[in-house]
Amino acid sequence: MTRQVRHITIGILVFVCFLNIAHAETGTSFVEQFFEANQAYKNDQFQHAADGYIRLIENGHGNGQVYYNLGNTYFRLGDLGRAILFYERASLLMPRDDDLSFNLSHARNQAQDASIDLQTSSLNSLLGLGGLNRYETFFAFILLNVLFFSLLCIRLYKKTEWTYYLSIFLTIVISVGVCAVTLKWYAWATDNRAVVLSEEVVVQAGPDSRDTLLFKLHAGTVVRLERTEDDWTLLQLSKDKRGWAESKHLERIIKRNGIITQKKVGGIADG
Repeated sequence: MTRQVRHITIGILVFVCFLNIAHAETGTSFVEQFFEANQAYKNDQFQHAADGYIRLIENGHGNGQVYYNLGNTYFRLGDLGRAILFYERASLLMPRDDDLSFNLSHARNQAQDASIDLQTSSLNSLLGLGGLNRYETFFAFILLNVLFFSLLCIRLYKKTEWTYYLSIFLTIVISVGVCAVTLKWYAWATDNRAVVLSEEVVVQAGPDSRDTLLFKLHAGTVVRLERTEDDWTLLQLSKDKRGWAESKHLERIIKRNGIITQKKVGGIADG
């Protein structure tokens, strides 16, 4: 019995060591690839740099800095649509980065058309949650739950007047906080914005190339997607400006499952 326990223990230790080694190798590989892409950018080898950042994203290393650097690279390549696309993705992960905000604003100013934007609720703005990314918002939600259950414990074991008024105050604060966090998560879940990637896109009255031409959009314009039929997508630029465009000209900022990647699926590039 002792020998079996020893063998099991050794097996667990070997498995843990294997996981640590694999993790270390993955981390080293990421650092090396990221450094190589950065060096290519510094040497004005922008296409090589873009390929390097895309490989990192496809391998699951798509953090805010990688998206930001890829946006910078596409901007230097003159690809305004993809520059804005990756700046937008980076801003979801690094919403308080000043350099990113400046570059995104500068790129938007280069676009020919006005864009639709992701609206921040007034409650989130009031509580300062508008500048949180999804991970920070998740931890804020966990913290609110911890406070709530701590409040219940205090109230159960110490029923005094001051705990009564404290519980009322904290209940209000926690309720407002939960509402704000829920609104923020809802905004992400329903964020169906996409970026125009082609230099010029024809928007028509129906999902057919023979339908009436309504207006044209240009690279870098951010639109809201409504629905897709075959290879066509109904998009909205404003309340009175909507129509159909070929899906191949658009790429979503956030995939339907909430994961941001570079890979394309089906008609619209889910990106």
